[in-house]
Amino acid sequence: MRKSILKSLKPDIIVEMLEMAVAFENWNKVMERADMLYQCVQSIHEERQEYQSKGVPAPHIHTERPLVYYYGCSHLMRGMAHQKMGQVDQARACIDQYAELEWMEDLDEIGMQVVQEFRHKAQVNRYALEIEAGQVQLLEELVNFLLEHPEEWLAGLKVITEAAVRHRWQIDRVLHVFEDQIQGDGGEMNSSNNDDVYHYCYQRALYEQWMGRPQEAVEFILQAIRLADKLGIDRYFIRCTALLESLREEATAEQIGRYRAMLEEMK
Repeated sequence: MRKSILKSLKPDIIVEMLEMAVAFENWNKVMERADMLYQCVQSIHEERQEYQSKGVPAPHIHTERPLVYYYGCSHLMRGMAHQKMGQVDQARACIDQYAELEWMEDLDEIGMQVVQEFRHKAQVNRYALEIEAGQVQLLEELVNFLLEHPEEWLAGLKVITEAAVRHRWQIDRVLHVFEDQIQGDGGEMNSSNNDDVYHYCYQRALYEQWMGRPQEAVEFILQAIRLADKLGIDRYFIRCTALLESLREEATAEQIGRYRAMLEEMK
């Protein structure tokens, strides 16, 4: 991309575009916009270095966050896209890049805090990548990590449940550990994490179905339908209703009644 075009772009606008591409699960578009973000911040960084070498102040470019954040975000989003497309080696390489961002010059206290946040994300996402790739031997290590970092339990449990469905692992013991943990420390689900909760409930429904517990599966899919409606994402809702219809014959009359009432309420 030409430098003149890059200078006209704003990192925060590109981040919004990235988030929109992620919401639509358009991973090729995520890759494209992550590359755009990287080139944009690299252009800003190089210009600042050039002015610094001449001993004159660089033109001010307003950004909502330190420049190091946008470097980390570009690698994080690109890594996510690689992971979703099953490109494990490329995803690992991206994680390595946002795990080590101290190379940037003149990092202030806020910048160093951003570096630490991305290092933590890298640790979480390394576990997620390897677990999703089928490395069952890391499961206990991830569980211990999540117990030490309760703020990550939901994202971690979503990863574990999805991997269990994909690789046919029995994880009842793990689920019981976290259910006790949630009740014990007040880490209940709330509206700020509806998307993560939706994905967990949907994957948990698939797990319960595979384990031969259809009524438990229906309970989780009913939760997922409610969350899909709150999120306003049609493909989530369609996915949930398709799964529930496949379980209809094994659901209780009371569950079907709640399902019908829910649909009426949503009209």
